[in-house]
Amino acid sequence: METLLIALLSGIGFLVAYHTYGRWLGSKIFRLSAKAICPSERLNDGVDYVPTSKSVVFGHHFTSIAGTGPIVGPAIAIMWGWVPALLWVVLGSIFIGAVHDFGALVVSLRNNGQTVGDIAGRVLNKRVRLLFLFTLFMALTVVLAIFGLVIAAVFDLYPSAIFPCLVQIPIAIAIGMLLHRQGIGLFLPSLIALGVMYLTVVFGDWGPLHSINHTLGGTPQPGDGMPIWTWVVVLLGYSYIASVLPVWTLLQPRDYINSLQLISALALIVLGLFAAAFVGYTPPGGATQELQFVAPAFQWHPEGAPMIFPFLFITIACGAVSGFHCLVSSGTSSKQLKNEPDARFVGYGSMLTEGFLATLVILACGAGLGLGLMKGGELLTGTEAWTAQYTSWSAAGSLGAKVGAFVDGSANFLKAFGLPAAVAIALMGVLVASFAGTTLDTACRLQRYVVQELAATIGGKAGGEGPQPAAPFALLQNKHGATIFAVAIAAAMAAIPQGGAEWSLANAGKGGLTLWPLFGATNQLLAGLSFLVITFYLWRRGRAIWFLAIPMVFMLIMPMWAMLHQLFIAPGWLKAGQVDYLLGGIGLATIALEIWMIIEAIKLFPKAKGVLEENALDAEGLQEAKAEG
Repeated sequence: METLLIALLSGIGFLVAYHTYGRWLGSKIFRLSAKAICPSERLNDGVDYVPTSKSVVFGHHFTSIAGTGPIVGPAIAIMWGWVPALLWVVLGSIFIGAVHDFGALVVSLRNNGQTVGDIAGRVLNKRVRLLFLFTLFMALTVVLAIFGLVIAAVFDLYPSAIFPCLVQIPIAIAIGMLLHRQGIGLFLPSLIALGVMYLTVVFGDWGPLHSINHTLGGTPQPGDGMPIWTWVVVLLGYSYIASVLPVWTLLQPRDYINSLQLISALALIVLGLFAAAFVGYTPPGGATQELQFVAPAFQWHPEGAPMIFPFLFITIACGAVSGFHCLVSSGTSSKQLKNEPDARFVGYGSMLTEGFLATLVILACGAGLGLGLMKGGELLTGTEAWTAQYTSWSAAGSLGAKVGAFVDGSANFLKAFGLPAAVAIALMGVLVASFAGTTLDTACRLQRYVVQELAATIGGKAGGEGPQPAAPFALLQNKHGATIFAVAIAAAMAAIPQGGAEWSLANAGKGGLTLWPLFGATNQLLAGLSFLVITFYLWRRGRAIWFLAIPMVFMLIMPMWAMLHQLFIAPGWLKAGQVDYLLGGIGLATIALEIWMIIEAIKLFPKAKGVLEENALDAEGLQEAKAEG
């Protein structure tokens, strides 16, 4: 019952936070107004800026920010104990992550839907803007390289998830075209689509589909199907197409349908928690198991693990706070919201939903695994099951282990109320792959914006007055040129074999993992810098900033501490005799960018209070425009 009680209390806590702290932020601090004209209406182009209902934007936003981050992070951080992981997820989501996402969304709404990087040039200065954009480019390049690999790895481990995931694309396009041309409501078609997709989960591995899935994925063992590199190329090609199409064509309907599918899957997990808590679960060939924590409550020094401070706060990023979320808030969601007050539901609410997902991941890995785990043909239960999955930090940190711990643990919950094992595994595999897929195509669209902004900043804006930029910079300001460049860079990174292995088709596609140690710290650093921009936006308007300043300082210190530790202590990227020039160089560059931006902010801070940035689009002016119209 302890596990169920934690799930219920966490869910109640998130709901209370939304209706209290979130409401206070929206009304008293950000001063959201239904009279304000949003960028989606003012700049409507039918491609990126499209006025959209809050439920659809929520679907896009939630599925984009969630990805696999709130799964893989908590799945490994539980090695320090389920209590520290749970506390960071719950408190971090409410007081840091949701505030960060909400703030980035509001600030972007007040600045024509621009990205946080672009806004940094307005509320701080142009140098900070350029530095921020370079940081965004590095972070998104890693996201594109790694998430293509994540989806490919899920397909390799769980081939039954392939058909259900692929069929989502034509269904979403059909719904998008139907809605755009016929103007009918989204709810009923989406429910029908949701039903169809659940049918593909149940029957998508039957008969000939089984052979197709296992030819494309792992058959009979992971690694025996279509090479990882092939999947990475296909997925990056898909992300290019998805990112240049109008948002109503694929991005909005796919993400909305996915959100319904994923939220319903979370509801099934909660239902399974109830079943397992009250009646337990009897694995095939084993005795009935009670639902209880088999992971330790605290484990300060797991074998091979770094110290809990600061690495807990870096390992669990998505699910508590993530810098990537500011890109979704300010890159795509702000261009679709048609009503300012909807920002609380989308920005604050989505992050709390992700926090609840991360909570369920902790429960699945910390308690669900104990209900039964097949390992080497042997059924393991209780503490033995957990120990077998978490033998050491390096073993638990592999991509397959992180995903597998959640899939196996959560599938046990589903099996507890009678869902067939094959369906339960397929459903959880689809959940992971769908999250990663929506993050991949959103990240590609965001990288397109960043490349276009960098090209305009360095080479001069194409189509304006005065001398035109040189051909490369003009090409990169075009959506197709910028997207091709983004995909090509990510593909080049992915093509590098991991760990200096010889290049071959079997080894290619895993290069993104080479930079994975950087991703956690870089991602959290981005959150700190995003807080910096939001803080300056409010500071210039003379409003309270304490609720931003505290998490900002925390999210600037922790990533830098972790980065310095990785550079000079362990794994010691710059230690004599084992220098890793790639990781060390990017790590030093990232720290230098952070310090430079902090210095610029400190110099500007005393002069900025109450002084609006040049050409500020304040809420009052927009309200007047809407009232007059």
